[in-house]
Amino acid sequence: MDWIGLDQVARLFGPAIFEASKLKVLFLGIDEKKHPGKLPRTYTLTHSDITSKLTLAISQTINNSQFQDWSNKLYRDEVVAEWKKVQGKMSLHVHCHISGGHFLLDLCARLRYFIFCKELPVVLKAFVHGDGNLLKNYPELQESLVWAYFHSNIPEFNRVECWGPLVEAGAPSSGADGTGTQQEKKQEISLSNWELPEPCQENCNCCFPPMSLIPWSQKLPHEDEKHGTQQQRLPIPNLETTE
Repeated sequence: MDWIGLDQVARLFGPAIFEASKLKVLFLGIDEKKHPGKLPRTYTLTHSDITSKLTLAISQTINNSQFQDWSNKLYRDEVVAEWKKVQGKMSLHVHCHISGGHFLLDLCARLRYFIFCKELPVVLKAFVHGDGNLLKNYPELQESLVWAYFHSNIPEFNRVECWGPLVEAGAPSSGADGTGTQQEKKQEISLSNWELPEPCQENCNCCFPPMSLIPWSQKLPHEDEKHGTQQQRLPIPNLETTE
């Protein structure tokens, strides 16, 4: 009996490649050159299944009704993100919906997690390209850590992962199927001592915005003794064949 692993599914989908010509950028009431450590800055990336084009909305807020849609709609493939300054350090926090709200999403939660992981470098490339003026004016933001939040009603996939500095997390994989160096990159990141930044409990000038614009109320799994709230990437099974 043959069992097809998720790495084989990746080959069916093809490599994850960012095409700037397919990206439309909308600036919604925000100063393109204002540092996100002083003015809230969020990203909402949507994908059209009909045209295969991406739309990136850059604004100061996230529409809360969008998160209600995450629980009410079967297809919820938008990715939302926000810049945060925590204890003086900038970081980019990216949110993806894996499952919850529909039983079909629960059935394909592992596949959705894998696809989001595979496509996340493309998402980050879209952020970097679409907000190019910001990163040109503040190149140090390229060294900011990227934290990926996977929202799921299944504990295994309800997780937060550190993807390393933005300049590296958005780098494409070199393998023929687009996943060649992904496993190596995952192993390197999981061995790092990056910890999820926690804002100060009292009023301060080193954290901004004072409250996250994107809700994350799910309880995380038990904290790892070495890496705090950081979690290692889930393993991606290889093709296995049994008689």
